[in-house]
Amino acid sequence: MNRIAPATPAADTDNRITLSLTLNGAPREGVVAPAARLSAALRDAFDCEEIKVGCDAGDCGACTVLLDGAPICACLMPAARAEGRVVETVKALAPSSGVPGKLQRAFQRHGAAQCGICTPGMLMAAEGLLRRVPHPTRPEVEEALSGVLCRCTGYSKIVSAVMDCGGADVTPPDGAVGARIERLDGLPKVLGTDLFGADGWPEGTLAVRLVRSPHHHAGFAFGDIAAWASAHPDLRAVLTAADIPGRNCHGVIPPFADQPVFAEDVARFKGEPVAAIIGPRDVVERLDLCHFPVTWEEQPAVLDIPSARAEGAPLLHEGRPGNLLTEGFVRRGAPEDALQQAAAVVEATFTTGFIEHAYIEPEAGYARRVGDRIEVWACTQAPHMDLEDLALIMDLPREAIRILPSSVGGGFGAKLDLSLQPYLALAAWVTGAPCGMVYSRRESMMTTTKRHPSQITARIGADAEGRLLGMTVAASFNTGAYASWGPTVANRVPVHASGPYFLPAYEARAAAIHSHCAPAGAFRGFGVPQGSIAQEALFDELADALGHDRLEFRIRNALETGQPTVTGQVFSQGVGIRACLEALRPAWAERRAAAAAFNAAQSAEGGALRRGVGVAGMWYGCGNTSLPNPSTIRVGIKADGTLVLHQGAMDIGQGANTVITQICAEALGLPVSAFTLVGADTDLTPDAGKTSASRQTFVSGAASLRAGAALRAQLLRRLNAGDDAQLQLAGSVISAGSAAFDLATLAGQENAFGYVLMAEETFDPPTSPLDENGQGEPYAAYGWGAHLAEIDVDIELGTIRVRDLVCAHDVGRAINPTLLEGQIEGGSAQGIGLALMEEFIPGRTENLHDYLIPTVGDVPRVDSILIEDPDAHGPFGAKGIGEQVLIPTAPAILNALRDATGAVVRDMPATPDKVLRALQSARR
Repeated sequence: MNRIAPATPAADTDNRITLSLTLNGAPREGVVAPAARLSAALRDAFDCEEIKVGCDAGDCGACTVLLDGAPICACLMPAARAEGRVVETVKALAPSSGVPGKLQRAFQRHGAAQCGICTPGMLMAAEGLLRRVPHPTRPEVEEALSGVLCRCTGYSKIVSAVMDCGGADVTPPDGAVGARIERLDGLPKVLGTDLFGADGWPEGTLAVRLVRSPHHHAGFAFGDIAAWASAHPDLRAVLTAADIPGRNCHGVIPPFADQPVFAEDVARFKGEPVAAIIGPRDVVERLDLCHFPVTWEEQPAVLDIPSARAEGAPLLHEGRPGNLLTEGFVRRGAPEDALQQAAAVVEATFTTGFIEHAYIEPEAGYARRVGDRIEVWACTQAPHMDLEDLALIMDLPREAIRILPSSVGGGFGAKLDLSLQPYLALAAWVTGAPCGMVYSRRESMMTTTKRHPSQITARIGADAEGRLLGMTVAASFNTGAYASWGPTVANRVPVHASGPYFLPAYEARAAAIHSHCAPAGAFRGFGVPQGSIAQEALFDELADALGHDRLEFRIRNALETGQPTVTGQVFSQGVGIRACLEALRPAWAERRAAAAAFNAAQSAEGGALRRGVGVAGMWYGCGNTSLPNPSTIRVGIKADGTLVLHQGAMDIGQGANTVITQICAEALGLPVSAFTLVGADTDLTPDAGKTSASRQTFVSGAASLRAGAALRAQLLRRLNAGDDAQLQLAGSVISAGSAAFDLATLAGQENAFGYVLMAEETFDPPTSPLDENGQGEPYAAYGWGAHLAEIDVDIELGTIRVRDLVCAHDVGRAINPTLLEGQIEGGSAQGIGLALMEEFIPGRTENLHDYLIPTVGDVPRVDSILIEDPDAHGPFGAKGIGEQVLIPTAPAILNALRDATGAVVRDMPATPDKVLRALQSARR
C-alpha cells in the first residue's frame, strides 16, 4: 500500500469567482470555478442536490433546470454564464418546504415517479412548458419532455401527469391490497429530496478514482508508485491488489466467484480496475492518469462467442476449457422422433448483442470507518449480498460491516453485482476518512454488467391440427470476462425457451461462454427475452405453415392446469397464460382488419407505410431456479403505539416499499397510514433477499403477509377477540369493538428491537432440484403474459414506429394496480429498445448519445389488462411482474414487422439498415 500522510491541500482559489444569482426566488452567492458546469456548481456551492447528474453530456436531461424561465441542461452551461440570472430547480415548485406543488402532486397521483432519478428534470421540463402553454396537447407535452430520458416508467404516466396538472387533487386512498394508493416513498422523489448514491456525503469526503485497463486484454506491471505518489503530496493513498486485507475475489454466485477487486498481472476486459487513487476531490479529479506508473502489454482478445470458442483461442480462466463457464440442460421425451412426425417444422438461428441497462443514475456512493466497523452508503439491489462479499474482501466479521443503501436511480439487474463498494470500503478503512466515488457515464457503461449477447438456434414442429409436438433449442451466451450471473442465465433459459406452451417432447441446451468483454449479468429476464424472440418468431412461421391463425395457434397450445411443463412440473392452479392470450382476441381481430385496410389503401396510393400486428406470449419463474430463495420481514409495535415495518427488500422504483406494506397492512388489519417504514439497512432490517427475478412481491410479500398475520394473532389474543375482529389503533390503545388494550401497560417489557409485541417471519418458495435431464420443480410459481404490438413500417426508409401495445398479464392478485401498470409500461419501453435500437458495442457506445434508448417519442400509450389467476403460494395470490413485462414486447414487434411486410429480422436490433435488407430478401 502506498499511503501518504495528510497534507494541506494546495491553493486552488486564484481562478475561482463568486457567482451571484437568484436561486429559487432568493439571491445567493457561491464560490465556483468559472468553467465548472452549472450542474456541478449548483450541487457543490449552492447545496442543490436535487439536481441529478446522469451523463454530463446533455444526453439524459436529468439535470434540467429553468434559466430565466426556460429549461436547459445544466451540465452543458459553464457556471459563469449564470451570473446575475434566475435559476429554478425542482424545489421552486413546492409552495413551502415539504409541501408539493400542483405539478408535483400530479406526478405523485399518477405514479409518474418510479426510481425518481429523472423526476426533477422531468418536472422542470414540464414546468417550462406549462408556463408557456397552460393546457398543452399530448404531442406538445411529448415534445417538451423529449430531452429528458426515463428508463423506468415508459413515459405514459409522466405525460398523463403533466396534462392533469390542473386536475382535482383527491385524497389518496388508505386501503390495503387492491387499492391504488400512492407510492409511499414518492413524495421525496417529486420534491427532489430523495437521497441517491451521490447525495448526502459527509463534509470533507475524499474522492476515489480508479486506474483502468485501456485494453480488452492486457498484461501489466506497475512502476514506482511511491515515487509517483510523492509527486502528488495532496493524495492520501494509492491502493492495488496487494492492499486487500482479505480475498481479492467476489461474485454473486459463490461457487463461481472469479472477479478480482483489482486485476493482478492481467486485465481481462477494457476498463478493469488495477489501482485506486484517494485524495481531495479537486486534486483527484485534475489528475492526468496517463502518467500513472503502469505499463501495458496488449494481448489478443476474443470479444464474441465464435472467437472465444475457436480452436487456439486464449483462455480467460484456468479450469474452464474452451472458455466454457457452465451449461444448462432440459430434456423431456424424444424431440427428434416427434419432429419427424410433424406436419410442419420450422428452424432458424437468432442473435442478439450486448444490451446496456442505461439507468439514469451512474453508480455512486461513499463509505466511512466508524471505529472498527465500515459503513457503505451506495446504490445497490442486494445489500446483504454486498455485505457478505465485503466481509471476505475486507477480512472482517459480518457484524463489522453495515450496508446503508441509498435510493437507487434504476437498476434492472446491474446493481446486483458489486461495483464501487469494495473501493469505497478499502479507501475509508485505510484513510480513516469518508471516501466517495461517482462513476462517470463512460465508466458505468464501459465496466458494469450487460444483457448477455446470444446465439440461439431453435427447431419446432406441430401436427396438422396445430398441436405442438416437439422442439429443440441450442443457445450460447457471451458472459464476458467473469461469471456474474452467467450460470443463472444458462440454467434459466432451457427451462423457459419453450414459452408458456405444452410441449410433449423438448430438448434445450444453453452455454455461458467467456470473452474479453465486461461481464454480462442480470438484466430483466436473465436470458429469457432472448429465448422468447426465437421461440415466438418461429411460432408465427409455424402457424402460417399450417394455415392457422397466429393467436389461436398459441391459445390452442397454451399450458393448462394439470399439464406438465417441459421440466415435468404440474400446476393444479395459477396457470393464467390462456386467459392472457384470450384477452387479446378483441384487439387482435380489430387491429388485423384495420391493418389490412390501411395496407390496401397505401398500396393503391403508392404510399411507403405498411401496418402490421404481432403477438407474443411469455412465462417467467418467480425467484431463483431450484435454489433456496428466502425472505424475512419484521413488524413490531412499541408501547406508545408506533407500528413499524422493517422492510429490507430494495425498492429500485418497482414499488416494493408500497406493495409489501400494503400486504402487511391487509394481513394485520390496520391501515397503511398506521405504519412507519424502516427501509433496507443491514443493521436494522432482516435479509429480504436481492431485488431480482421478480421475487419481491411474491417472496418478500409472502413473508410480509406471514409477519402481519402473526402480529395480528398476538393482538387478538391480548384482546380476547375472534379472527374476524376489526382492529383499530388510536395512540397506544389497540381495540376491536368494545375490547381494548393499552400497549403502554407493556412499557419496560420491550425486546431487543424496542417492541412490546413483534413478529418476524420468513418465506422460502418450495422448489426442487433439477435432475440430470432438467426435470423437477424449479419455481413455485410463474408469471404469465401476452403482448400485442401494432406498428407502422416505412418500406423506403426501413424505420419502424410502434403505434400501440396491448399487454395482458396474469398478476395473481393486483396488490396495487397503478404500480402494476407502471411496471408494464416501463418494461414494454425496454422491450421496444431491445427490438429496435439498443446494442452496446464494447469500446464504441459508452455514452447515451451513441447508445440509444427509447425517448418519450418512441413509446406509445399502453393498454394494460390485469388478469388475476391467484397462486396458492403468493401473498393473497399475487405473482411477480417486474421481469415478465419486458419479455413479450420485442417478439411481438418483430412478428408485427413480418405481418406488415413479410420481412424477417433475426439479428437484433431491427435497425433500419437490417429492415431494408430483410425487405429486399422478402421481395425475392
